[in-house]
Amino acid sequence: MAAVRALGSLALVLLMLAGTGSAGRAAETAALSARLETLYLTAYDEAINRHATVARDGTTYVSTGDIEAEWLRDASAVVEPYIGLSLSDEQIAGKLRGVVARQARYILLDPYANAFSLDYHVVERKFEADSLLYPIWLASRYWKETGDRSIFTGSVNAAFERVLSVLRVEQRHARRSHYRNPQLANGGEGSPTRFTGMVWSGFRPSDDPCRYQYNIPVNMFAVVVMRDLADIERTVYRNSRDAENAWGLAVEIQRGVEQYGTVQLAPFGKIYAYEVDGMGHANVMDDANIPSLLAIPYFGYLPSDDRLYAATRAFALSERNPYYYVGKYARGIGSPHTSRGYVWPLALVMQALTSRDPAEVTRILGYIADSDVGDHRLHESFNANWPEAFTRDDFAWPNALYGELMRRRADASRTALSHGTRAPNEANPR
Repeated sequence: MAAVRALGSLALVLLMLAGTGSAGRAAETAALSARLETLYLTAYDEAINRHATVARDGTTYVSTGDIEAEWLRDASAVVEPYIGLSLSDEQIAGKLRGVVARQARYILLDPYANAFSLDYHVVERKFEADSLLYPIWLASRYWKETGDRSIFTGSVNAAFERVLSVLRVEQRHARRSHYRNPQLANGGEGSPTRFTGMVWSGFRPSDDPCRYQYNIPVNMFAVVVMRDLADIERTVYRNSRDAENAWGLAVEIQRGVEQYGTVQLAPFGKIYAYEVDGMGHANVMDDANIPSLLAIPYFGYLPSDDRLYAATRAFALSERNPYYYVGKYARGIGSPHTSRGYVWPLALVMQALTSRDPAEVTRILGYIADSDVGDHRLHESFNANWPEAFTRDDFAWPNALYGELMRRRADASRTALSHGTRAPNEANPR
């Protein structure tokens, strides 16, 4: 798959555009670019070639890394950055089609599970609403970019209908759902909630239990994905009933997010909370795992120049966020899933993808380069004061996302060079 390695010296180009003109600064930039390119060549190649394997049944199994299982969220996020390459590489295209087919089988096996084995057994049964959303997001993006409708089989349709049904049940979790998990409060039922129109989640994208069961960035993601699903149902499956159901669900969720999902917090003003219960309680934080508040423009709920997003972003990237850490080698968002003081490369890459400030992006790329301990991979997290202390030897997701960042910036740099201008840095909704 030579196309995966096509970035070449463009990593150098995109950073040279930010140079100051001094010889010393140019040398530093060149050195940083070389380190980033080395990371790219390992990380982006491994994520698709080593973690995504074709199974005997013709589907594609995507391991999360050093944990031998497929998480629906992680698998979708890992392969999504390769959609563009699939236009010119049939092997990659075949793998992506295989991911969609396998994930449909997983959802039909158990829509409340979040992780599965190669041989179609449930590995973990934590209900995370985003785990049902990601496969639809992936299928929609693949279809819209490639025009390939062959992924939309009867099995995929059945899986998407199951997703709609479960999300409707979990809008009214207390009355309609039978899901319980011993890790949740209140005897496995989760904390009390009031109906808001949003979808209930037991666990966060980090796999940690929710403090309050309406996760705001997950529900924002649901709004975007349900609109995508409405388009699929209307255009591909010609199912106006399911299309109207998905669109209506998006409207109800968005109304809930905007009515219940914000708080006032000085000095930022009005911002989005991370979790709420619909009864006046809010958890004000952000987590590295995606969907996150930081990632709102990435998945397309709001543009990066939206004032409410800007205020929320300022909070998330400040020490008022209890999981924002500052150290000698990096500053960024971590997670309660790992130790205090550990920054997640996943959040650093997302910060760069959603930034509109060239200096901020260059600074973040420096943090990423400094986190390389010699294996040329991005890890789950690392100690901001000692990058040699990190978690997970092999974690595919941040590596694929880093590859996407570098390719997007290289494309922008190529375009800028052809027009004789600087590369743009505004984060655009996807």
